[in-house]
Amino acid sequence: MTQTFGELNVVVSQKERLVAFLLCFFFFLFGAHRFYAGRTLSAVSILVLNIIGWFTSFLGVGLVLIGIASFWVFIDFIIIIIGKFKDKNGYLILNWTNPAKQNG
Repeated sequence: MTQTFGELNVVVSQKERLVAFLLCFFFFLFGAHRFYAGRTLSAVSILVLNIIGWFTSFLGVGLVLIGIASFWVFIDFIIIIIGKFKDKNGYLILNWTNPAKQNG
């Protein structure tokens, strides 16, 4: 979908920013917002960091891994809020809701 901003035409993702925001907020440990955006490899990375982190947290190393994953998701959360988060094709997930659904 293409949207016009002034004289600039931008290709925008069909994904909804509200869904990405909610997935990031509630299911951050699983990288759900990245799975939603189609960014599977990085989503699996967040998931694996958290799983290994929780299983090794008693060693102290796990807390570092959980911290890395949490920081990564926190940055994603901010990027989603400001509208700079991209899907697997590199298109911005810009619209809070899908305009195509609103128009019928």
